[in-house]
Amino acid sequence: MPSDRFIFSLLLLLTTASCVFAQSKDLYTQDIKTDLQLPIGAGENVLKLFTSNDAVIAVTPTGVFRYREGIWTGTNKGAAWLTAALDPGDNLWLASARSIQAEDGKKSIGQPPVSEKDTILCLFWEGPEKLLVGTSMGLLVWEGSWKPSQVIKETRVNSIARDAQGTLYVATTNGLWRREARGWVNLDEALMAVAYEEKYHALATLNSGNDVVFSSAQSVSCIAGDGNHWVATGANGLPYGPVTVLRPGKDCLWMGTAKGAIKKDERWHYYQGKRWLPDDQVQDILIVDSLRTWIATPKGIVQIKRQPMTLAQKADSIEKVIALRHNRRGLINRSMLRVPGDVSSSYQQNEDNDGLWTSCYLAAECFRYGVTKDATAKANAIRTFEALERLEIVSGISGYPARSYAAATDSITPSRSPHPKKWHLSPDKKWYWLDDTSSDEITGHLFVLPLFFDLVADAEQKERVRQLIKRIATHIVDNDYQLIDLDGKPTRWGIWHPDSLNHSTNWMYERGLNSLQILSFMKTASHFTGDPKFEEHYKYLVSQHGYAQNALQAKKFGPFETSHSDDILNFFPYYNLLRYSHGDPHREMYIESLERSWKAVRNDRMPVWNVFASALLDKDCDLEIALEEIQQYPVDLVDWRMENSHRWDLPKDPLLSRARKPQSTRPIPTPESGISRWNTNPKHFDVGNGGKTEDSGTYFLFAYWMGRYQGFWK
Repeated sequence: MPSDRFIFSLLLLLTTASCVFAQSKDLYTQDIKTDLQLPIGAGENVLKLFTSNDAVIAVTPTGVFRYREGIWTGTNKGAAWLTAALDPGDNLWLASARSIQAEDGKKSIGQPPVSEKDTILCLFWEGPEKLLVGTSMGLLVWEGSWKPSQVIKETRVNSIARDAQGTLYVATTNGLWRREARGWVNLDEALMAVAYEEKYHALATLNSGNDVVFSSAQSVSCIAGDGNHWVATGANGLPYGPVTVLRPGKDCLWMGTAKGAIKKDERWHYYQGKRWLPDDQVQDILIVDSLRTWIATPKGIVQIKRQPMTLAQKADSIEKVIALRHNRRGLINRSMLRVPGDVSSSYQQNEDNDGLWTSCYLAAECFRYGVTKDATAKANAIRTFEALERLEIVSGISGYPARSYAAATDSITPSRSPHPKKWHLSPDKKWYWLDDTSSDEITGHLFVLPLFFDLVADAEQKERVRQLIKRIATHIVDNDYQLIDLDGKPTRWGIWHPDSLNHSTNWMYERGLNSLQILSFMKTASHFTGDPKFEEHYKYLVSQHGYAQNALQAKKFGPFETSHSDDILNFFPYYNLLRYSHGDPHREMYIESLERSWKAVRNDRMPVWNVFASALLDKDCDLEIALEEIQQYPVDLVDWRMENSHRWDLPKDPLLSRARKPQSTRPIPTPESGISRWNTNPKHFDVGNGGKTEDSGTYFLFAYWMGRYQGFWK
């Protein structure tokens, strides 16, 4: 049985699993951040954290504050404290730049010999009557009187630790020192690799004190009692450094840096940005218990809790958020935040692709109802279907769904598109609607309307679905495979015409994508209406214009460019095309097209596409990865700024992305990256809008409920 010591040959720091909540088939642990408000007078700059007498102690420059049973106590009576430590009797000692005193004042150790150019950095009690003090100029020892070290001097002492045998270690900017029977030994002269550059930042002990872990400029390493030493660098997973705080748990190691916190258990976790921390500078970490960890920063404390929950519970929590902040007259989309990050300042406004994102939410609710028969899911689905239905009604153009709508009494936000869209009054004067509808909206409508028909609708609603599908498809075929706007001209992106797709260089990249779409539209309309004209148009496009062959080009691109924004427009059409093409001689071509499309996105770890491919190809397309990704999906839906371009563990792609941004060669885990996942590049290093919006969470709901519906998980 492996010990609980870190074994890096397996790229695992620890092999037991007592700190991480034991996972069952349905239960997992979700990282949840909670801001902890300090009392008035404490300030925000938290220097040290301890536990003593069933309380958490927070030391700030202004004083000492205790947290017990949800209540803070303490007063502002500080003297510009810089650090602190508990002695063996659990008494708290506080240090300013050049003085040290007991919190209770009952014991005095006199004034340490610290010059005006020197600063106290760390304290370590070796015993009840022996204190070691690290300063910016060396090591001091108090044993009834003060004695400066004659060996560890003229160097910055950053950390002090003791192993199970009582051996002391001192991390300095001039070597890692160990106290032996013969005196202090600089391990850089006897043991350490030259790569450490004799500069060390933090120390801690593991494996019941038998192993000493330390950090240097580029690594975290371990001197193991049995000789099985290890080193962690960016090459084997260390996200960033230098690590300045080391806090071991029973099966995990927490680390603090100037840009975020790190946890290593069976994998690496990186916590950076305001999704997780009030400030990236981590000053101390306290493992409160097996599930809760407190992190101290210059702008306050947060608790990160591994909350046991089920995916169904997470789905319920996201549904509550949508009901509170994301339903604008039936349309579901992100919300705006007047105060960045403050969801109480949330408000809703129209957006250019309200129709598409609302379709995605409707799909999630259809799958949800298909699994649970829950009355709320049914009500949500019906309300959302009626919103999609209204998009077509308000335009006054048969078969032409608007991009968005707003009540005539609502304020309207102008389009922010590089090709601005225009608002028009509906025929009944009760609504405004947004023009220049694109293939996005049609793809969303004709993907989800069949789901609503099959899984939710009653007889009357089924007929409304049939007629809406018929009107949309008829509009397209009657207008030469184009969407025709109010001005009588084709919209910018509503083009499926053979002359454009097959013969215009402007449409060469959309040839496969849009061919796939129109074939799916025609098969869908044929299935639901029974009108032979749609099957005739399907056959015409296949036989006369090679659209089935074109479909093989979907998701084929130049070797150095990937368009993530088109993934949703690529995958949605496969669903109904494959459902309604049994017996079609070209069906195998569509399956081949999907196989290649899946391979193109497989490395992105975007769970919706894993679920799609698994359902349609009838095989496991990395469902374990999909489950892992939806479990990791944050419950905080704010679009925080997340930065990863500084990281050591993420390989940099020498080529910029399609958006001309730096990217990694592998996807960045969702908790460490952007919350918006539908049409974004998961390999972009730096993403997010600084907390100005809150995502609806529909991406999670779609992936989870579709997977549930397909029987992939519970």
